Amino acid sequence: MAQDVLWSPDVDPAVVPLIGAPDFLISTPAAPLTGLGVDHDSPEGCHIVHSAGVVTQLLLLPGSDPHGPLAALIPLDADTLGRIEALTRFWRNLQGRPAPSDTRMTPQQRRRFRLMMQAADGHSNSASYRDIAIALYGFKRVAADPWKTSALRDAVIGLVEGATVMIAGGYLQILRHRRRS
Repeated sequence: MAQDVLWSPDVDPAVVPLIGAPDFLISTPAAPLTGLGVDHDSPEGCHIVHSAGVVTQLLLLPGSDPHGPLAALIPLDADTLGRIEALTRFWRNLQGRPAPSDTRMTPQQRRRFRLMMQAADGHSNSASYRDIAIALYGFKRVAADPWKTSALRDAVIGLVEGATVMIAGGYLQILRHRRRS
């Protein structure tokens, strides 16, 4: 995550920024948000990863008191709807209500992302493509075809290459909703 600019293209659009709620917005006494998670200070404010139920990254802007009434700050930009969805998931989870699933990635994309990260981990630890394939798909499946012409070999190479792009910052694209042109 970028440490120098609050709203840059390098920041996950699902970060929920929180500020102290102005008195005129408080209609009922608000209970303080407690047990949100471990906080990490940064130039933007205090980052907290709330991982009970729905995992949400929160950002308490400087001067915000996590024990006082808070308000969410949603910038009006290309990622507004994604931020509202993240806030809705967080709030519903906090209230003990079922939260809608995150729609930024399909189950197939999640599976491929997991496989890419596992392949990248193996590759960074000097495992061969064949060793990675065995770890991901099992020895029997890998041994079923000649390795040099195996579709699994091509799949593992593609996973490692895709992971390299993700690690270099491409993961931010999957965190943003696709827009119709």
